[in-house]
Amino acid sequence: MISCTEFIPAYSELFKFLEAKGGKQAVVDYWATISKDGLALLKEEATRNGLRGCYNYWSHTLNEEAADFTMTLDEENGLFSIEMHECPSKGLLLNFEHLTPYSDYCDHCDILYRNVLEPLGYTYDIDLSQSDKAACKITVTAPK
Repeated sequence: MISCTEFIPAYSELFKFLEAKGGKQAVVDYWATISKDGLALLKEEATRNGLRGCYNYWSHTLNEEAADFTMTLDEENGLFSIEMHECPSKGLLLNFEHLTPYSDYCDHCDILYRNVLEPLGYTYDIDLSQSDKAACKITVTAPK
């Protein structure tokens, strides 16, 4: 079994391979499959506990990854956000001298989580404008 730090560059290289073989759609299709099969806990938390479930899910996963982030939960106004100050995955990839990250690496966070949350009625927005600095912002709005 490979460690988390070995998995990140392998994941990036897999995205490059898939795109070389089947175009960007092959990568998007792969992410869609992962969102169906690999994010059952997020779906369960969001279904059972609403935005607090999103908070619970990411509190666990982001702390497990040792990410530098700020989360805000405003249940009264139906908003949850994550401001990623430094993504450990993208940060690691940016620091490698021997490989170049997959050009759209951060898009997997958009596809994976959007595909889980939007069918439940949530609005999912992601700002990847700072992804070249391993930073982003995700905002989830509760269904009306």
